[in-house]
Amino acid sequence: MPVVVRRKPEAIDKNHNVNKSSIDDDSEKPNSDENKTLCILFISLLIDLLAFTLILPLFPSLVSYYRINDSSGLFGFCESKIEWFRVLVAAPPDFNTVLFGGLLGSVFSMLQFMASPIIGGFSDRFGRKKMMLISTAGISLSYLIWVLSDNFTMFVIARIVGGISKGNISLAASIVTDVSSPKTRGKGMALIGVAFSLGFLVGPMIGAAFSAWSKEKEDNWFVYPAMLAFLLSVLNVLYLAIFFKETLPKEKRKYNSNEVLSQSLQYLSPVALLNFSTLTNFNESEKRSIRKIGLSYLIYLFLYSGMEFTLTFLTHLRFNFNSMQQGRMFLFIGVIMTVLQGGVVRRLKPGSEKLMAQLGLLVIIPSFILVGSAQSLTTLYIGLSLYSLSTAFVVPCMTTVVSKFGEVHQKGVIMGIFRSLGSLGRALGPIFGSFLYWSLGPEYSYAVGGILLLVPYYILKSAN
Repeated sequence: MPVVVRRKPEAIDKNHNVNKSSIDDDSEKPNSDENKTLCILFISLLIDLLAFTLILPLFPSLVSYYRINDSSGLFGFCESKIEWFRVLVAAPPDFNTVLFGGLLGSVFSMLQFMASPIIGGFSDRFGRKKMMLISTAGISLSYLIWVLSDNFTMFVIARIVGGISKGNISLAASIVTDVSSPKTRGKGMALIGVAFSLGFLVGPMIGAAFSAWSKEKEDNWFVYPAMLAFLLSVLNVLYLAIFFKETLPKEKRKYNSNEVLSQSLQYLSPVALLNFSTLTNFNESEKRSIRKIGLSYLIYLFLYSGMEFTLTFLTHLRFNFNSMQQGRMFLFIGVIMTVLQGGVVRRLKPGSEKLMAQLGLLVIIPSFILVGSAQSLTTLYIGLSLYSLSTAFVVPCMTTVVSKFGEVHQKGVIMGIFRSLGSLGRALGPIFGSFLYWSLGPEYSYAVGGILLLVPYYILKSAN
């Protein structure tokens, strides 16, 4: 059954700008309840992302561990498929481990693609808090399985459970929409970006430290970082249960469970996802706009994640970066993003988000070209600076733009769809990026990837 969305024309005009007459009472500053909710949400996301990102630098060591110790046979099967892909794209043998990590990351993103609209839809039915608790409890379970994973099959099951449960990010965007006014929404979305930047800044450093320390202690060294991730996630569940207050009151929840599940399952089709097909009763202009924004976001993350994945290939082969140097490179990117999102993106003038997202898409084009052609560290880091600047703006600004669509009881499914489109792009992007990199070389592949980013730019620009 399609979702019925009743618009309030006096509140939002055809360009999705809020009419002043309908919000004269809205302040540009968040009120105390909004500030409290955003603070609780920020801390929860930071705890979650610290646990999530500490595994990232451990992937090479985990692959090496399971190559020797897997008793299930799954690792050998997967490695044979990775070897086939490596030969297909003509990558050197020493990059098998990186490709293995990319495969696991793509599987995780594909599961998020499938789960995000369902979790978002059920949050519209049962409330944000209940689904946040279910999502974080599922994430905790995935880390517990990781603690117990003495073979590769158990580790993969842990990643599957984690991917299915990872709906808290799209829920966070819905919560920001629940509690904010149109004038303050951009600040809330930027705060989610700051949590991401800090999480990806600190989490990998914790993981790398655990890896260096624990491997010297005993064979099953991964238990220590896995246990830390589990404890952090349990802390997050308790924190949300105690401090987080429901942001979607019962009187604003409109649908029964069967309807929500039926609508959400339709989004397993990428075509239905791109068309936002169950969201009816939008006028034609609104339908075109939200579809264009969603398509722009999908293409952007498809191209972006492909180039992001091959960055470790480029820096290792051209500049002989080891793991520590690559860690410093990502630290450099993370610091710039944190400063920009915390100091600039949060202070953008309401209504300017679409323009800033467009500018971000343009800035990333020369950044890719500079990184791909860099023959010196100076050129590389100039390119990475532009890359960081672009990344800091695009996702928070596009999320703010799409959050203006629909009524309160539709925000969960809308943000779930949007998040799901991003996950689909991240799932497929590394495969495309690898083909491009090993077929054309870094100079041409990054130039092509950068020029192709004009496509999402013009699609977003054409959205009303």
